Amino acid sequence: MKKLFAAILFSCLPVLAVAAGGHDAEYEKAPVNLQDKVSLQNGAKLYVNYCMGCHSLEYLRYGRMGDDLGIPDELVLKYMNFTSDKIGDPMQNAMDKEDAKKWFGTAPPDLTLEARLQSPDWLYSYLIGFYEDESRPFGYNNKVFPNVGMPHVMAGMQEALDEEEFKAAMGDITNFLTYAAEPIAPTRERIGVYVLVFLAILLVPAYLLKKEYWKDVH
Repeated sequence: MKKLFAAILFSCLPVLAVAAGGHDAEYEKAPVNLQDKVSLQNGAKLYVNYCMGCHSLEYLRYGRMGDDLGIPDELVLKYMNFTSDKIGDPMQNAMDKEDAKKWFGTAPPDLTLEARLQSPDWLYSYLIGFYEDESRPFGYNNKVFPNVGMPHVMAGMQEALDEEEFKAAMGDITNFLTYAAEPIAPTRERIGVYVLVFLAILLVPAYLLKKEYWKDVH
């Protein structure tokens, strides 16, 4: 039993180490709304153009994403799938992991489940948390994840937009990654509303039936 506990503990250490990054930072509230298709579509577009060169979403398929976000297959294949010609393929990139280790010190992780591992607030605060730091190899550091190896790939966008516009764009990416971590969540939320409405309606006949059964007890 002790050996089993030790094995589980050591297997969790990499995850704990990642989660510990920026633990003392104050996170900003992420503007997550999984029912906002416009935000999700823009987040998907920004992710593919700015993030997917390094970070894959290998547990999410192009076709599933397009169907959920209301993007036609032909547009997904033309503008979003740059590594495959099949709509049913996972959202993987073409970066070689060994090359990535040479360039960044470690291979950039897959981000499919990042929103569940770290939380949407962590992701959003990380994306808006880059600042200039000449001591770092790429000239930027991060408030949430100090000395992170990732360059600030959105620096050009941040310079072109005002602060609120940039935060809105990073919010859309965060919204998309929150969706990617659990694609069924929007459907589950809608079904949950229907269930609550049904239970509210059922309450009326149930209450009347209860009164009818118990009227002669007292």
